[in-house]
Amino acid sequence: MTTIGIIGGGQLGRMLAQAGSTLGCRFLILDPSPSACAGGVGELLVGQYDDEARLVELSRRADVVTVEFENVPPDAARYLAALLPVHPSPSALATARDRLFEKEAFRRFHIPIADFRSVSSEEELRRAGEELGYPCFLKTRVFGYDGRGQWVLHGQEDITAAFDALGKVPLVCEARVPFEAEVSLVAARNPQGEFRFYPLNVNVHEKGVLRFSRPNAWPVTPDLQSRAEALMEKLLVGLDYVGVLAVELFVVNGELVANEMAPRVHNSGHHTIEGSRTSQFENQVRAILGLPLGDTTPLAPVAMVNLLGEVPDMGALLKMKDVHVHAYGKSASPGRKVGHVTVRADSEDELDAKLDAVATIVCPELAAKVPRRTKA
Repeated sequence: MTTIGIIGGGQLGRMLAQAGSTLGCRFLILDPSPSACAGGVGELLVGQYDDEARLVELSRRADVVTVEFENVPPDAARYLAALLPVHPSPSALATARDRLFEKEAFRRFHIPIADFRSVSSEEELRRAGEELGYPCFLKTRVFGYDGRGQWVLHGQEDITAAFDALGKVPLVCEARVPFEAEVSLVAARNPQGEFRFYPLNVNVHEKGVLRFSRPNAWPVTPDLQSRAEALMEKLLVGLDYVGVLAVELFVVNGELVANEMAPRVHNSGHHTIEGSRTSQFENQVRAILGLPLGDTTPLAPVAMVNLLGEVPDMGALLKMKDVHVHAYGKSASPGRKVGHVTVRADSEDELDAKLDAVATIVCPELAAKVPRRTKA
């Protein structure tokens, strides 16, 4: 029986282990928290991600190692890679972990991005603001996700407060992108160079956190899908990537502008569990084991709604046909991702109605922002 090591014990690790168990795999999960939710479906090794003793144990007991988040200490990834296969590779993880390296990779592979500047002082930040124009966005190079580590600069008067608040560390300042929609593409590649692409997701965020994700909604077209796949293929080949990779993009006047990449299974792809012939989680397991990748064709119109803070009344959701609740077993906390709901339907019109009903239960204040098949 194959044992897969996972660095990180959150909900992504949990769903990876659930998917891999059907392929007969066992899972060994390294996380600092003894209550990490992935521990409910795999064996939990409690320790810091750079704990050498735990890394040695992981390398001795696992056949291959993967990750459920990008902020793995680079030295830890390299240490493990000298002992057993690690997918994605330490170099790919290091690229995706650091916003500056990430943007340099986009440029290297001729993938359009917003103009940006690397800054490490207030003086450099003032110059960047003048060159990029206001408003612009100041972001930490590492440890930024779900809106964390970011600051909107409306003018020179914001610079000192923003630079102090973000820790006076090396940063990236980005020009504002006047986008029509935020989309993401989830794809997989195995060591043999086989690719699989999922449909483009249209995503709606609130305060930097994903709330809704719907494949093939407005403004996605077959042409936009093809162009997104071409950009993704450049990344997968250029990084010699193995595993599932997600790229978040802006749609600007019908063109695609890359925002960031995530070297792992992705929140916007959770609907693939019930909505695709092969989920992103199963394809991650297949890819890192060098197995043929599974069909990513959608089974039906589908969408995903994140559950933040606490899991609502499941009875009200589960009485609806083809509505599936995934509760992660995490304690309630404001803004915390504690689960998601997959909504499937027989038609796009039916999906509109069911999404409205689910949003009314889960987040009524955001019901008007549900992504639609056609422009509202």
